[in-house]
Amino acid sequence: MAGDPSSRLSPQADEAVRISTSPSVLVGLVGNGIRASRTPRLHEREGAEQGLRYIYKLIDLEALGLDAGALPEILTAAQRFGFAGLNITHPCKQAVIPLLDELSPDAAALGAVNTVVLKDGRRVGHNTDWWGFVESFRRELSDVRTGRVVQFGAGGAGAAVAHALLTLGAGEITLVDTDEIRAQNLAAALCERFGRRCARAGAAVADAMAAADGMVNTTPLGMAKYPGMAVPADLLRPDLWVADIVYFPLETELLRQARARGCRTLSGGGMAVFQAVGAFRLFTGLEADAERMLRHFGEM
Repeated sequence: MAGDPSSRLSPQADEAVRISTSPSVLVGLVGNGIRASRTPRLHEREGAEQGLRYIYKLIDLEALGLDAGALPEILTAAQRFGFAGLNITHPCKQAVIPLLDELSPDAAALGAVNTVVLKDGRRVGHNTDWWGFVESFRRELSDVRTGRVVQFGAGGAGAAVAHALLTLGAGEITLVDTDEIRAQNLAAALCERFGRRCARAGAAVADAMAAADGMVNTTPLGMAKYPGMAVPADLLRPDLWVADIVYFPLETELLRQARARGCRTLSGGGMAVFQAVGAFRLFTGLEADAERMLRHFGEM
């Protein structure tokens, strides 16, 4: 009977109705060895805070017995199943580019994509990694010297971080990578965008570290799947700042060794949150609450 209190929905039923009528967003993360990623919970909780049915799926190539060669199939399946987009991580940030219809100016300049928006039958690649690193660095290390920086890694994440460092005013970046040609190509691209002598590749690691103000690890080394360090611990010294973009685990061996030697450090957590803020905006059209997402990340 209308108006009869007994006919009102229970709190649980009210919540079920609210959820069923909320806008829905389906997204995912593609990468290798990503089962420990905090990104799904980070996105889903922010989505819930904004009244969305937000579903974030992990597409772990390792768990599925696949490699980057499966990207065409994965992208097609995501479009068919109504995904709003995909985050892209190691080792797919560059391999995904030929499969896209369009690149944002940032992604095109960096030659790396970490976010693909799927809309109206099109695949548009973006890069929110570089902005994520900038915001994190400004919060934690805004007062450090950046005249000379050694960066380990020249892949997709490395391209974004090097761009970020030069945007922040770094004087010269020395790139160290197991693939020397890749490091040389990235150095050339950076010099074209930011000016001659802003980046170089192939220097002796010990000499570069001795002259550096700080260093960044953008390789997968330090991840649960790839334990270890990109640099010998004996090259770390107290007046060096050390940043790592790996965030699972948040306390990498590099950061542990650096702190033990008195270095100021920057974990990958801030970059992970701020790149997610950018991706959330692209997927939903809504502005994420960065402070809230930082708190959520810290509670995980």
